[in-house]
Amino acid sequence: MSSLLRLRYFILSTTVGGSYVVHQKYKELQEKFPDMTWIKDCISEQNTNILTKHLTDITNSVSQPISTNLQNHLRYLHETFTTYLLTAISPRLLLAGPSFFSDDYQLRPSADLFNLAKAYENTHAMTEERDKLSKAAQYQNHGQQEKVQQEMMTIQIKYQREIDRLEKELQSLKKQLLLKQDRHSSSKKQRRLKKSLIDMYSEVLDELNEYDTNYNIQDHLPRVIVIGDQSSGKTSVLEMITQARIFPRGAGEMMTRSPVKVTLSEGPYHVAIFKDNSKEYDLTKETDLAALRKEIELRMRASVKEGQTISNEVISLSVKGPGLQRMVLVDLPGIISTETLGMASDTKNSITRLANSYMSNPNAIILCIQDGSVDAERSNVTELVSKMDPHGKRTIFVLTKVDLAEANLHDTDRIKKILDGKLFPMKALGYFAVVTGKGSADDPIESIQKYEEEFFRKSKLFRDGVFKATQTTTRNLSFAVSDCFWKMVKDSVEQQSDTFKAKRFNLETEWKNSFTKIREQDRDELFEKARGEILDEVVNLSQIPSRQWEENLSKHLWSTMSNYIFNDVFSTAAETTSVGAFNTTVDVKLKQWAEKELPHQCVQIGHLVLLDEFQSLIERDQKSRSYDPVTHDLKMHVVQACRSRHQWDAKALDSLRVIQTQALQDRNVPDKQQWESAVKFMENSVRNELEREELELMSNTNQSSWKRYIGLERSTIEEKHRQQCVKELDKVLTGRRQLDQTMKHNQTFQSTLDQDELTTVKKNLQTQKIDVSNDFINETWQRVYKIYFLKQNLNTCVDCRRFFYYYQKSFSDQGLDCREVVFFWRLKRMIEITSNAIRQQISNIETRRLEREVKEILDDFSSDETLKANLLKGKRVDLAEELKRVRQVQEKLEEFIAALGAEK
Repeated sequence: MSSLLRLRYFILSTTVGGSYVVHQKYKELQEKFPDMTWIKDCISEQNTNILTKHLTDITNSVSQPISTNLQNHLRYLHETFTTYLLTAISPRLLLAGPSFFSDDYQLRPSADLFNLAKAYENTHAMTEERDKLSKAAQYQNHGQQEKVQQEMMTIQIKYQREIDRLEKELQSLKKQLLLKQDRHSSSKKQRRLKKSLIDMYSEVLDELNEYDTNYNIQDHLPRVIVIGDQSSGKTSVLEMITQARIFPRGAGEMMTRSPVKVTLSEGPYHVAIFKDNSKEYDLTKETDLAALRKEIELRMRASVKEGQTISNEVISLSVKGPGLQRMVLVDLPGIISTETLGMASDTKNSITRLANSYMSNPNAIILCIQDGSVDAERSNVTELVSKMDPHGKRTIFVLTKVDLAEANLHDTDRIKKILDGKLFPMKALGYFAVVTGKGSADDPIESIQKYEEEFFRKSKLFRDGVFKATQTTTRNLSFAVSDCFWKMVKDSVEQQSDTFKAKRFNLETEWKNSFTKIREQDRDELFEKARGEILDEVVNLSQIPSRQWEENLSKHLWSTMSNYIFNDVFSTAAETTSVGAFNTTVDVKLKQWAEKELPHQCVQIGHLVLLDEFQSLIERDQKSRSYDPVTHDLKMHVVQACRSRHQWDAKALDSLRVIQTQALQDRNVPDKQQWESAVKFMENSVRNELEREELELMSNTNQSSWKRYIGLERSTIEEKHRQQCVKELDKVLTGRRQLDQTMKHNQTFQSTLDQDELTTVKKNLQTQKIDVSNDFINETWQRVYKIYFLKQNLNTCVDCRRFFYYYQKSFSDQGLDCREVVFFWRLKRMIEITSNAIRQQISNIETRRLEREVKEILDDFSSDETLKANLLKGKRVDLAEELKRVRQVQEKLEEFIAALGAEK
């Protein structure tokens, strides 16, 4: 009996200890559940009760079959134990006598001892029973394992469907809450939404992507790099993770031509937004999905340079939606084995280099996609990944199209080896099997998810243990990738921030040592500074005095038209024998000129003078202390752009034509002052033309020293011939003057040689053993005659200086009529009137139009980063630009780290 008493205490202590252990385990499980008190602030009490009821129904639906089986099993054990105990101790009960079996034995204390005795005697029986059950379990292990796995998959699918339903209900409640808050918010103060953690991280990656790769700081922040062979199902995996068909598709054609960065985050609506565009694409509408795919394809093709197949330019896209896991994925072009027609010759190597550049980041998570429906030996991506991550510390392997693999492969052991990491020459953190389609590219994501769940539930490979529950479905893959992503982010982001802090300190020190007295200005700041200075100079155009405008215009006008006046008008009219014939010739030629060419020439001159003044104002700033030579190239480029872009107002042509025609028709010099100014204008014009002609003739007749040194003997002979030709032609002019004095006619001013004169000159040259062509003689004659003609008109200027009195009386003095002075007065007056009209046009219209055009040009330049980099360059600019980038990245990193710490 003493042994039975000890057994009683032993059983009681065991019961108490077991209860304590169960209680502690319950508390541990309770602590692991998330804090859900926040839901009281978002959901009313009535909705909370509804949610609680749903959760209770789920618990009952899952737990009731298990508890019933457990109660039946316990009842069976109790009956077996009682039968064995009564059988084992029956001899001792007989010795106790019949009184032991009386009706009141239950009232005796020995009844408890009897029960304890039963328990003690049944210990051996329980041991034997346990051994039997263990042996039976070994025989039935395979069937039970299959049954348990099937139940696990069923429970998992059931839970997932219920969670999806609850998420939709919760999403609806969140929308109602946001709408309620908007209705009660103040109309004067808009609510500012706080950036999500993943959006902040995505902005950091964008800053790093824009950071020049030539700098010495490498981007080691985590991303999920999605890489796989072409047509391996890589893009389909991404679409299952994003829960929308957002990528362009093609039947076996390369569609991914540039990296696509997708930032996933949870949100109330399923939408997609480009980084550089505020337009939202509703991913629940097929029209928006088609527009999004088209836009991505257009951006990809636009980023590819001519003669290339792929591009390194990143397309940034944000996708938000209910139930999406927060992470940043980068979809890369698929690895190819052969370059087909239409591809660039280095496409294969370009794709490999692009993939290696992303995978070389030691914190990048490599999502390696392998087609399960093809032979493993045809894989290119696994070898590439194994070289970049030989130990598999940051690689997640994904086997796609396992439904086709199960249907087509006879050796299922190969799939098991793949998922166990024993077939490919690579290692990975995890291995997953997914199904991302049913064979049609138009199947909705919801349909594919159901098909995937149904496949794994009925899969023979799953029942055989080839697929494990934790290794299947894209949802489990999303959870695993997201967990790995955030772990890598938390482990690496502070180290990256410290790197940029050190870089910033070094750059600031270098700036202080190199540019002590210069304020730090990056390329954008320098551009804005130059913009302000250029626009100030445009305004200063209106402050130029009217006299300065008209003097410049007059000088350019005469410089442009003087050649036509002397060669085509004045010399032709001078050959006439009377004043009337002279005036008639002049009137005809000037009228034709004014109606056709003159207005257009004047507009071009006005355009030229306006832009010359603008350029001179900009160049004048070089002498000031505030002048910055870094902006000089930009300013000159703006001036050149204005020269090609600025167009004069077409209405000015008609008004110029009218006033010029009227000015040229007037032959009445009004006063002596006007006459003297005309004489002075004629004298200066003729003298300048004479100097130019003499210089030109001298350059043809006198060999320059440098030509002699280099031995151009042929040119020397030609110039000797010209010198002799000039002497012979001077004899012709002398003969004409003598003939005019004798015969009293004006043969001297004939601009051409007659045949007799030409023959005489040629024979005289031949006697000197100089044989030249008639064209050579005529060309030389034109210059000799023009010089003589201009000298004669200089004499006329001296003679006509005091001729105004005779001009008023309309008679000549000893054959002197001064018609040349009247001609030059008409030209001078036309130039003055034209200059005044163009000056008014510039002041009233063209300066304003130029200002608008300059602003447009500067706006175009401001959006062209390549052009700005070419025009604003130098060590100072590069250093300031790098400092700006480093500061931006560091500030974004610190902001993200602070938000990450607050979330923890």
